[in-house]
Amino acid sequence: MRHRIFNSLLVAVALAVPLLSHAERADRTKPMNIEADDGRHDELKQTSVFTGNVVVTKGTIIIRGAQLTVSQDRDGFQHGVVTAAPGKLAFFRQKRDSAPGAPDEFVEGEGEVITYNGRDDTVHFERRGELRRYRETTLTDQVSGPLIVYNNLSDTFTVSGQKGAQASADPKPGAPKKDRVRVILTPKTDGKADDKASTPAKPAADDRTPLRPSTQLNDGAK
Repeated sequence: MRHRIFNSLLVAVALAVPLLSHAERADRTKPMNIEADDGRHDELKQTSVFTGNVVVTKGTIIIRGAQLTVSQDRDGFQHGVVTAAPGKLAFFRQKRDSAPGAPDEFVEGEGEVITYNGRDDTVHFERRGELRRYRETTLTDQVSGPLIVYNNLSDTFTVSGQKGAQASADPKPGAPKKDRVRVILTPKTDGKADDKASTPAKPAADDRTPLRPSTQLNDGAK
């Protein structure tokens, strides 16, 4: 039997409140709902584990996976790990802040493991990671790689082709090669045709807030 657990009824949910909260500022004040087949909370370790068809909703945030583990450190920062079922991918979706009257934008991500670090407000998509940005229903940016780190505060991402977190920077002969990463960034445009090709048009302001690669972008080609 599925158990629907609300944050007013379970301490564990209070620990998970900051998950993916900064892209849409209003999400920070919204209640969190966690739905799962089973859940348990260890008060001594300040850790909660939810298993079986886990669905988390908080404002515009949607997170899905097979298991969610939430913990809290001594300073009150939360750490959440969402794990997918074998052969599947964990999923998250969140609305981004946009200017009044501008089209809605959303960020979606997938990975076998999705980890949130509340101390630095980053989201890690590990193993078969993918990060996408939509403007309304149109896909505008797409990033894929073994490890993607998305920073909610700066709206930047770092993508690595490294196979495994402990892979050597100077691999030995016969060691697994790094995977290549893929990044697709849509050029900015105002969406209007230029009827006067002979007259250069003044660049139009774009209200879209792009996902920006960080200076640590790794293309995996060495």
